[in-house]
Amino acid sequence: MRRGMLFIIFFPLTVILAVGCAAKYPYYKGLNYEKDVKYSALKELSLTPDIEEKILALDPEHITEKEIKDVLSHAPAPRIIKIHGGVYPVLLMTSLMRSFSDFLISMGYPEASVRNPVDGTYSYSCYFGSDKLAGSIAWYYEREGMRPMIVGHSQGGIQAVKILHELAGSFSSELPVWNPITEEKEERTAIIDPLTGIVQPVVGMKLPYVTAVGAGGLTRLIINQWNMTGKLRSIPDSVEEFTGFYKGMDVLGGDYLGFGPMNKFAANGKARIRNVQLPMLYSHVTVPATRHLAENQDMRDWINNYIPSEEPELTVKFESLSQNIIWAADVWHSIKKHWVLELQRLILTKQKQKIGG
Repeated sequence: MRRGMLFIIFFPLTVILAVGCAAKYPYYKGLNYEKDVKYSALKELSLTPDIEEKILALDPEHITEKEIKDVLSHAPAPRIIKIHGGVYPVLLMTSLMRSFSDFLISMGYPEASVRNPVDGTYSYSCYFGSDKLAGSIAWYYEREGMRPMIVGHSQGGIQAVKILHELAGSFSSELPVWNPITEEKEERTAIIDPLTGIVQPVVGMKLPYVTAVGAGGLTRLIINQWNMTGKLRSIPDSVEEFTGFYKGMDVLGGDYLGFGPMNKFAANGKARIRNVQLPMLYSHVTVPATRHLAENQDMRDWINNYIPSEEPELTVKFESLSQNIIWAADVWHSIKKHWVLELQRLILTKQKQKIGG
C-alpha cells in the first residue's frame, strides 16, 4: 500500500527528470509510402510459407511470449495510435505514453508500428483534430494493410471515442483523407481498400480495437470536448471491440468520481464493449506508466497469461513494484489478439488472391 502511494506521489517528477536527462531519439524512418497503393500491402507481405502457416494456426485469445518471439516477431503489426491527455504539462503526458510505448516494444511489439514514421514521436495530443486522425487512420490502412488500433488516456480517451464518431459519420457524412507525412488533407474522401481493391469511404471504416482509460469527469468541461456531450459513452459500429477503463475517486476522468453506471460505455449498435474497473489506488495521471512491468520476468509471465474480466484482481505479490499491471495486461491482451487477427486477415486474403510477395 505504502509503495503504491509513493509511486503515485513521486512518479510524475521521476518521469520528467528521466526524460530531461535521456538522450534524444534520432529521426525515425518508417515505411516507404510513395507507391501505387492498390494491393501494395498484399504484394509487400513477404513472410515465408512456414511463418504464414504458424500465424494462421495461432489462437488470438491465447498468445504466449514464445509465440511472439518465434512467430510474430517475423511479421509486421497494425499501427497503434496513442493519444495522450492534456490537463497536466505536455512533457509529463507525452512521457507517460512513451513509457507505455516502451512497454509494448519490450513485450515484443514492433517499434515501427508504435512510433510516428515522420518524427519518431510516440503519441498524439488530445488537441489534435479528430477528423485529421480519422483521415490519417484511413491513409495508413490503405498503405499498410492492417487497420490501426487506438489507445487513449484521459482527454485522449475522449478523443479516441470522438474518432469513432468521426468514422461513423456522427459529425459529417464525409471526411477527407489526411496525409500524415505531408500533414495535408488530400482531395478525396475515400481510399482503396488494400485487401479488396474496392473504394472505401473514410466514413464507414471499422477499426479492430479501441480503448480509453479515465475518459470523462472534469475533462468533459474543456472546450474541445463539448461536442461529445451525449456521445462519449455511446460507442458506434466503427469499431469491433472497445474497452473502457474507469476507477473510483477519479475527479479528472470519472463521472460522479468514477462510481456508478455513468462511467460505463455501451454500444449503440453491434460493437463488443467491455467496461473494466481498475483499483482505486491507481492514479488517473500515471496509469500509462508501464515500462517497469516489462523488466521483470514474473510480471511479464503474469501479463502474458492474463485473462480479461470486468473486475480483475491481482492475487499475487511481486518483488518489484507492479503498479498499473492490470491495465497493462488487459490492453496488451487485446493488442496481441488483434495483431494476430489482422495478420490472419491479411494472409488469408493474399492466399485467396494468390498475389506473390
